[in-house]
Amino acid sequence: MVDEFNSVVAKFKQGLIVSCQAPVDSPLHEPMVIAAIAQAAVNQGAVGVRIDTPAHISAVRQRCTAPIIGLWKQQIPGYDVYITPQFHHAAAIAQAGADIIAIDATQRQRPEGETLTSLIKRIHQELGKPVMADVDTIESAIASVTAGADIVGTTLYGYTGETAHLSPPGFELLTQMVEKLPVPAICEGGISSPQIARQALNLGAYAVVVGTAITGIDYLVKAYRAAIS
Repeated sequence: MVDEFNSVVAKFKQGLIVSCQAPVDSPLHEPMVIAAIAQAAVNQGAVGVRIDTPAHISAVRQRCTAPIIGLWKQQIPGYDVYITPQFHHAAAIAQAGADIIAIDATQRQRPEGETLTSLIKRIHQELGKPVMADVDTIESAIASVTAGADIVGTTLYGYTGETAHLSPPGFELLTQMVEKLPVPAICEGGISSPQIARQALNLGAYAVVVGTAITGIDYLVKAYRAAIS
């Protein structure tokens, strides 16, 4: 199983992963549209895509053979974790066709007594999938690797209570991860130009994930409108 995990992750090396997501109230939030966006990204050289929800993952899987990092954002009352917070969410996206399961790997409480370690262990043993740990701090990154994570991303840097005063991209966190972690470090969040993506790779990132700057039509149009109004 370790060899299978490594073969999937190896496809990302020094590459661009495109996060293909859209707001739920956007016309782009249609499985077939997300699948078309993902295929366009892969056609132009993306080494993989990052996709939210089982329906979108299933649609992308039918159209693309490139590796899918799957996640399922869920807002659970009383808890701040929201990226694939529980095992049954992981199972659903695995069944939909995700190759890697992305989870919130911050040190925040999880519903129903699940822990980071138990969640990663079940994903490995019961689903046979590698885990991408989305973290906010170096402490979370180290804890996620100790718990068994296969790759670690800077995804939640700037998006938790502990890091709310910080703005992505988390190059300081990335540098610490590259120095201290024995697994690939992915830079995700705040990569707004090709030059910044190149900078992340120069700092040692195994790969970069870019979302809004490529696929965020709704956000980008709002930003342009606000600037010229």
